[in-house]
Amino acid sequence: MKIHLLKHSLLTGAVAALTTLTVSAQQLPVTKGPYQPTNESLKQYQYPEWFRDAKFGIWAHWGPQAVPRMGDWYARAMYEEGSADYKYHVAHYGHPSKFGYKDIIPLWKAEKWDPEKLMALYKKAGARYFVSMGSHHDNFFLWNSKIHKWNAVNMGPKKDVVGLWQQAAKKEGLYFGVSEHLAASYTWYQPSHRADKDGNLKGVPYDGNDPAYADLYHTAAAPNDNGWLTTNPEWMKLWYSYVKELVETYHPDLLYSDSQLPFDEIGRSMLANYYNDNTAWHKGKPTAVYNCKQPSEGMWAQDLERGVQDTISPFPWQTDTSIGDWYYRTGQHYKSATDVLRMLVDIVSKNGNLLINIVQTPEGDLEPDMLKTLDEIGNWIAANGEGIYGSRPWKIYGEKPANATTVKAGNFNEEKVKYTAEDIRFTSKGNYLYAYFLDTPDGDIRIKSLGKKGSLNNKTIASVKMLGSNEKVQWKEENDALVISKPAHLPSWKVIGFKFGFK
Repeated sequence: MKIHLLKHSLLTGAVAALTTLTVSAQQLPVTKGPYQPTNESLKQYQYPEWFRDAKFGIWAHWGPQAVPRMGDWYARAMYEEGSADYKYHVAHYGHPSKFGYKDIIPLWKAEKWDPEKLMALYKKAGARYFVSMGSHHDNFFLWNSKIHKWNAVNMGPKKDVVGLWQQAAKKEGLYFGVSEHLAASYTWYQPSHRADKDGNLKGVPYDGNDPAYADLYHTAAAPNDNGWLTTNPEWMKLWYSYVKELVETYHPDLLYSDSQLPFDEIGRSMLANYYNDNTAWHKGKPTAVYNCKQPSEGMWAQDLERGVQDTISPFPWQTDTSIGDWYYRTGQHYKSATDVLRMLVDIVSKNGNLLINIVQTPEGDLEPDMLKTLDEIGNWIAANGEGIYGSRPWKIYGEKPANATTVKAGNFNEEKVKYTAEDIRFTSKGNYLYAYFLDTPDGDIRIKSLGKKGSLNNKTIASVKMLGSNEKVQWKEENDALVISKPAHLPSWKVIGFKFGFK
């Protein structure tokens, strides 16, 4: 949680700090096409139907930082004297002046990783798109880079992880995306340039201070360059070259940045280049979706990390979250299938998509509890997915208890949202309306929004069906609510869906 709070603070500060930052992007090579690196040009963007229809994606937030089994941000926290990761590192590997993160990388072998097997599993669980980590803040690339030697083809598993994930996704008919977390790596990695303040090795620099490894750890930042995103123009241009290589090597359907749109003009150049490359690659029928943590104004799909919206967004958007920690952690707590499905329905009702990280072991496989949860999600989606895939928001996103706590839209708010049997979420598709109850009803079901005297529904209800069941549903329209008699046999899952047809 401390990591999430720090990240939230740094992200918020970055938005404020970069509003006054201007860096010339005139010399940056941008693929020719309909997009120019200006807001006016980027606002011509049209959201592809595949993304609006897909609703559910799975992410492999996976790499060398899984090796110690200590969770997220290990490559930074191992250099923070006194932290749990630092203590673990010293006890298991040695002092970071002698055995640094560069020495963790070769230990990542991914020997049990079977991308085709996992992708088939993710498709069965209901995913319509898949996102591979491109590089985390550790500056280690999972793609076959020609301009950065610290990559998974040269080291660790010695495989093109991004490329193999992409091949597996295409085989299963899933759209494919990549995430880049590089823009924040320049300041994020600065603890590697420090030294212990106490102890036997007080003052001995960590290995990040060695110029021989500056291409991994970066050089020392200026004293005032300490926000989430760097203010160093040269680092910004380096970031641009890396993302350009990633995009033009794999031509992904989706690109995710773990920040706001980075670096002002340089970020707009990156985005114009991505959109133009995708348009050319798909012969004028683009599939490109860009996610970043900034309101989109129609230029991209805003991403909320571990957070949800509080109402229907006018623009398609996405929640990214993890079923557990971002990287494998021994003994970690995982979300249940019910937790995931409640989030999915809530997000879809508000015009969003859910992208969830399924935690892999360092070796690359999944633990039994992950397999069980994915199976439960897949069973639910097989029965209830018709109101999810291809759906659009209704007139309101749903109903909630009168005493429900108000949770404002934003990052890192998912743990504040509590769902009950009085929480209903609506979706629509064609002439059908779908209502999902986010917990098992304990009596007759009342939907106030569908009452005969209500102002929302001006159509006559012709049919009511409980999804995933052949039981005939008893229902009646009252002035203040549609009332469904509690079915004798409810499905085994807690999120219960109903389908309404109209005359």
